[in-house]
Amino acid sequence: MIAAAVIGNLLEVFDFIAYGTFAVMIGHAFFPAHDPFINLLLSVSTFGIGFVTRPLGAIVVGQLADRCGRRAGMLVSLALMGLGSLIIAVLPTYRSIGLAAPCLLVLARLIQGLAWGAEAGPATTYLLENAPPGRSGLFSSWQAASQMLAVLAAGLLGYGANGLLGSAAMEAWGWRLPFALGVLVVPLGLVLRRGLEEAPIPDAAAPAPARLRLLFSGGALPLLCALMLLTAGTVSQYFVNYTTTYALTVLHLPTGLALLGTVVVGVAGTLAALGAGHLSDRIGRLPVIVFPRLALGLLILPLLWLLDAYPGAWTFSAVAATIAVLQVGGFAGSVVLLVELFPPAVRTTGFGALYAIAVSLFGGTAQIVFTALIHWTGDPASPAWYLAAVNLLAVVAGMTLRSNKVDTSATLA
Repeated sequence: MIAAAVIGNLLEVFDFIAYGTFAVMIGHAFFPAHDPFINLLLSVSTFGIGFVTRPLGAIVVGQLADRCGRRAGMLVSLALMGLGSLIIAVLPTYRSIGLAAPCLLVLARLIQGLAWGAEAGPATTYLLENAPPGRSGLFSSWQAASQMLAVLAAGLLGYGANGLLGSAAMEAWGWRLPFALGVLVVPLGLVLRRGLEEAPIPDAAAPAPARLRLLFSGGALPLLCALMLLTAGTVSQYFVNYTTTYALTVLHLPTGLALLGTVVVGVAGTLAALGAGHLSDRIGRLPVIVFPRLALGLLILPLLWLLDAYPGAWTFSAVAATIAVLQVGGFAGSVVLLVELFPPAVRTTGFGALYAIAVSLFGGTAQIVFTALIHWTGDPASPAWYLAAVNLLAVVAGMTLRSNKVDTSATLA
């Protein structure tokens, strides 16, 4: 059951991570700008375009999953991601077909955005609802763990391919390998998901107005706090994902060492996610959310100052792993709490839409903000101020949710 839910989530995130990891190379392939900064900015902007369609995917497929079952939503999302990955894997470069290349790249990113918006709600809800008693935190934390497994897979593939092919081949065509691999995994994911079983969903046939009332039955404040928690998670996660680009363009580390740092982040983050999920079942959701967010908000600037002062491979790996552990630990706890925030009849739509909105507004723009801050200020550590602000706001949001509990047993009966 976990494998069926995680394989889709892992694949969806793997393609997004792969784009972020190889943003510099993709920029060279599809954009003609001669200024390296403009080239990178265009590439990460196209990365951000993929987030525009995420809320649409979350709402449309979320409604399908709440009415017809979580499995139906997961099958649709996986098929969409396979289509987007296929386009990127075979798309000719700017030198071959001119402006059609970046236009088709944007189309592929929009399709991938639909897919990931559609994936998070059904997959995470399925994990929580089918967990054994007392282990819902651990099972739901696989949503965050699978993201870090995707980071690990992308890093291993990138590091291995770079070692076998060399930088020249990676620049020319090696960056396509993750997307091609993703396409090959889709049939396996579809087979696994078709065999999933699930319990009936309460009020699945209710009309839209009644479902909308149920969605907002807890009031606006918990939803705002949830959005703040997800914003901190997505901005911090995309900084973790951005570390390879940061190492290449700011620290000027060799490609192999930068990709090795991604592997370290993937291992540390996966262990942190599962550990946080297990701990949330033992001591509750809030401590697992609040303490890592507080630590990350206070430590991020000193960590980047350290990295700027000692820009070596070991320092980069240690700092990136520390950020990943704090971010993923807090995020795993948030995912569990926020899925539980909604009644089952609207759980997929509610969580998926909130997640997609946070990721679209703040995750999709995160790499643009990081790149622009460094360029405008000339300070490699300047993204830390942004990360500190969103993480400290998340601490406030978590404490507010603690004093404003929501009745998740509400139904339309």
